[in-house]
Amino acid sequence: MKIHPAIIAVWAAVIAAGHLLPTFPILGTGGTFSISSILNPLSGIFFGPLAGALCSAAGGFIGSLIAPYTAWMGLGTFIVGTTTSFTAGCIAWGKWPPVAVNSKGSFIFNGGIIVYIIGTILWFTQEIGRSVFYFPLIFYGLGFIALITALVFTAKSKQVWKKPVKTGIAIWLCAFGGLTGGASVGNFFSLVLFKQPKEFWTALTVYAPIERAIFALAAMLVGVPLFMGLNKIGILTGPANDED
Repeated sequence: MKIHPAIIAVWAAVIAAGHLLPTFPILGTGGTFSISSILNPLSGIFFGPLAGALCSAAGGFIGSLIAPYTAWMGLGTFIVGTTTSFTAGCIAWGKWPPVAVNSKGSFIFNGGIIVYIIGTILWFTQEIGRSVFYFPLIFYGLGFIALITALVFTAKSKQVWKKPVKTGIAIWLCAFGGLTGGASVGNFFSLVLFKQPKEFWTALTVYAPIERAIFALAAMLVGVPLFMGLNKIGILTGPANDED
């Protein structure tokens, strides 16, 4: 499905404006989450991994300029939102199985899996990360379970995206998987920039999955009516319209 540039521009503007509405602090960084945190996974779910990532990248970069109090990584903060959108898009628009062999004998991985692999490797490059080995195993593990569950739930039948209740379940799974994938990259930068102690990450092992689950729920509550409404007025979004 081809996404009109005007739609990408409008959604990027919405994400940028969302940075003006902070929600609550990001522990250990001095920054704050914004409403855009729940919009980033929707970018990928609505428009696909590449177009969605472009929306979040543009909106996130502009948002960092107009609301620097949400930019805990400075102008590079948009990287986390972009990764979140890309991962959520790879999950929502992905095929089953997530790992396949093409005609040339090369392995093809779902892009979301690659993000998780990279995020986990980056974590263990840091001494503090290695000392809290259970953090990625639990947090990223839960996100990876959501990724696989979403692929099983949606990839075999795109009709899932035609029914509100099933769409809600799919959005939550994709959003949680996407948010966790984005966090896997953000956590690495947090380790490098702020060097939080082992005790901080131990506490976050419980707090972080709950936080992303709540964000995913908010994305679901916003996403389902918007998803259904946009398709009704002729703005095609979502994997079910991939061939339109």
